[in-house]
Amino acid sequence: MKFAEHLCAHITPEWRKQYINYEEMKALLYAAVEQAPAADVTESHVLERYFNKFDEKFFHYCDKELAKINTFYSEKLAEATRRFASLNNELSEVLTASEEKRGSHKIRYRNNILHKKPVSARKLQELKLAFSEFYLFLILLQNYQNLNFTGFRKILKKHDKLLNVDVGAKWRAEHVDTAMFHTHKDIDRLIAETEALVTRDLEQGDRQRAMKRLRVPPLGEQLSPWITFKVGLFSGAFIILLIAVILSGTRFKDNNNWRVLCRLYRGPLLMIQFLFLMGVNVYGWRSSGVNHVLIFELDPRNHLSEQHIIELASVFGLVWSLSVLGFLYSETLGIPPFVHPMLLYTLLALFLFNPTKTLRYEARFWALRVLARIFCAPFFYVGFADFWLADQLNSLHTVFLDFQYFVCFYVQNSSWTDVTDAETCIIRELSMRPFVACLPAWFRFAQCLRRYRDTKEAFPHLVNAAKYATSFFVVVFSYLHLTNAKHYVMSTENPYFYLWITASVMSSCFTYTWDVKLDWGLFDSNAGENKFLREEIVYSSPYYYYFAIIEDFVLRFGWAFSLSLTEMGYVHGDLMVSIVAPLEVFS
Repeated sequence: MKFAEHLCAHITPEWRKQYINYEEMKALLYAAVEQAPAADVTESHVLERYFNKFDEKFFHYCDKELAKINTFYSEKLAEATRRFASLNNELSEVLTASEEKRGSHKIRYRNNILHKKPVSARKLQELKLAFSEFYLFLILLQNYQNLNFTGFRKILKKHDKLLNVDVGAKWRAEHVDTAMFHTHKDIDRLIAETEALVTRDLEQGDRQRAMKRLRVPPLGEQLSPWITFKVGLFSGAFIILLIAVILSGTRFKDNNNWRVLCRLYRGPLLMIQFLFLMGVNVYGWRSSGVNHVLIFELDPRNHLSEQHIIELASVFGLVWSLSVLGFLYSETLGIPPFVHPMLLYTLLALFLFNPTKTLRYEARFWALRVLARIFCAPFFYVGFADFWLADQLNSLHTVFLDFQYFVCFYVQNSSWTDVTDAETCIIRELSMRPFVACLPAWFRFAQCLRRYRDTKEAFPHLVNAAKYATSFFVVVFSYLHLTNAKHYVMSTENPYFYLWITASVMSSCFTYTWDVKLDWGLFDSNAGENKFLREEIVYSSPYYYYFAIIEDFVLRFGWAFSLSLTEMGYVHGDLMVSIVAPLEVFS
């Protein structure tokens, strides 16, 4: 691999502008050689003056790059030193409090009991995570140091080779070899001290366990070809069966059963789509250098890669497709049609709650633990994974409604072969659906209140809670609009219709503004060349961000378009929900 490619593959995205501009320096060299006067028709002193002038320009550029790297490295090294001292002090306090809690110094404990709080398991876990994050920061800084030194060495060697001189080697010996970022080895000392501290004080002297916690596998780790083969096989099979489902569905004539079929199978399909997109997300994070393993507090030695996640989604997609085909061809198979959705949900539940250490046990129970904390909000501390997944559940609110319909349908419907009343769980059970529809927003609302309680920071937590509270008004006014619709000939005569529209507009505006300004940090006044974005961007092209801004706006206000079509009778409500729901998951 060429060094330019190696550099691009191993830089820390947030520090992209602080690395040696190797490509620009290489372009300067090649341009100088290409534009140089021909040696056979030019006098030697003219040629020498040309290259001397170029060297003056080139080494002035090298000076600027070296100063930039030295300054940035000094700042980060100072930050690392401060963080290490802070973590060390915090660890000392925790260890002291832990000793007092065990009662090893009873007299001292009595004197200090009013000043020391017992050490919680969560506090210890937070400290371990903080050391893991700090260690990763040190490794990235060490990598920054090595990459820049290698970059200077290679570009100066290329300079001497192309120009047939030794000026580059001399400049390197005089400036680069003695540069602060290369000669200061404090980073190596901090790495060694962090390893020793974690081993001795947090892992009771077990170095193997300490290094397992600290050392995260490289973000570019190679996956097994067998996994790649299975992903291709299952994905291809799923696509073929999905086409078969679509073709078979076009011949399905029973309107009542069609609407029920849509409601029973839509939720699992949205979950399959979510898993596919989750796999794409993990790939994007890894490609951009985002360490999701550390952020989500996953086991660095045993976690799912993007291919594992897409493989799971493909297998679930196969099961889903076979179930739908079984429903459509139930008469031919001689099996009652409504047995198939029940079997599908049962299989999915058995997979998720399977207590044996098989079928991705660690990943399943990690997800179940996070979901349990979400459902029990605000009674549990809120970590990053908790509020991230709860945010995703807000895009999956249709899944909650479809699951409520599934339960209600099998309770109310007395036949396994026919639908007694297609609307039995929509109109007659309307009072239950608003509570179900509010659940995802409630989870985030409760989490925001818990985070305010833990941090005492009104902003952003209480403001964020207000954002999710707007969803409650949207659901309530929508419910009142539907329940009072029978009293009015047209929707426009219903006062709750206007309250619903007003609440929806306010909620969409609030949410969209929060997305682009606070969640994504865009429209920063100090964005520089990244117009309308922010100063530092993770993804390589700014057009990803421009697309996200437009796409998020369209999807946040997509309800207005779908409302227009359904109110005018152009599209059936169930079909419109089936179109909009996947777009919400995508957002």
